[in-house]
Amino acid sequence: MAVVVSIVPYKFLPPKIGGQKGIALFNQYFSKYVQLVCLTINSNENQYAKGYEAIAVFPASKFRYINLFAVFKLRRVIREKKATHILIEHPYLGWMAFLLKKMTSTKLVVHSHNMEGLRFKTIGKWWWKLLWRYERFTHRHADYNFFIHEEDRQYAIKNFGLDEQKCIVVTYGIEIDSPPTQAEVQEAKAYVRKAHNILPGEKILLFTGSFNYKPNCDAFENIDRIIASLLEQKGFACKILICGPWLVSSQVTHPNVIITGFVDDISIYFKAADIFINPTVEGGGIKTKLVEALGYNVNSVSTSNGAVGVDPSLCNGKLIVVEDNNWVAFAKNVIKISEVNADISLKYYEHFYWGYSTKKAAEFITQSSR
Repeated sequence: MAVVVSIVPYKFLPPKIGGQKGIALFNQYFSKYVQLVCLTINSNENQYAKGYEAIAVFPASKFRYINLFAVFKLRRVIREKKATHILIEHPYLGWMAFLLKKMTSTKLVVHSHNMEGLRFKTIGKWWWKLLWRYERFTHRHADYNFFIHEEDRQYAIKNFGLDEQKCIVVTYGIEIDSPPTQAEVQEAKAYVRKAHNILPGEKILLFTGSFNYKPNCDAFENIDRIIASLLEQKGFACKILICGPWLVSSQVTHPNVIITGFVDDISIYFKAADIFINPTVEGGGIKTKLVEALGYNVNSVSTSNGAVGVDPSLCNGKLIVVEDNNWVAFAKNVIKISEVNADISLKYYEHFYWGYSTKKAAEFITQSSR
């Protein structure tokens, strides 16, 4: 069995938001197929690591990304654990992973969550090209590259000059492998309607996100200032729930928009929703909230940007993708999809269920190493 040391130099335990869940759940399911040890920062609550060992080796300092002394501490743990592979999330510790690979004769795996350079380009950061070049360096020196969707994989092969035999798609996943039951849905709807005073004739629309991230904040503005009004003008009775930290009710301008704040169990809101809306037009990578919503069998409308990495052909008519910034069409399709009465396809779960994708990842690095 492969012994993989995963290096995660930021807070992700307990997992609360999409990116944190992406790492914690990948580790949890991946550890069923490899022996996994996660080396991370001391502010993580390591008791939330399920199925694998988490060890604090970094202080939660802004200098941890350039701490040369950490290399020797990491090397010691890698040797003690007899690691066969080093895995890094994102490219930021590429220089350190490159040194560790040379010092320990291990294989390097880079787990990309999106094209980071391009993501920062879309949100207007002048230094995006520097990051892009560093990202290219990191991927070129990896023995194996995991990408979050096929578009990223093809981009990296072409623009970073990678060997396609060393690159696979390991998508963001979901923990369920079938739709929730009607009883679960009805129970969730009753809870959410009561909690937020939603009338029986009003559809429940949902958007979730971490609102310390500009693309999500802009999406909220699109909902509150444009989409809610367009739906009201068309006589579509609904309440739009916004779930996630860092927003407050005083930011709302439309009476049909409700901010819930952070919720302990987002699955209840996914089960209760009639329609998930995803009006993001910036940022890179797959939008984890859309993947989860469809996994919970929720009819969804998304911008093109928001639907990257999610193939509508897997969704049995439950996903409509609209051109970015075309809010009139977006509202029209929200109304249209409210009439769809179908279940998400089994192929969707075969593609996005964590158990399938992590097994593929483990087989890829172990079979290729023989």
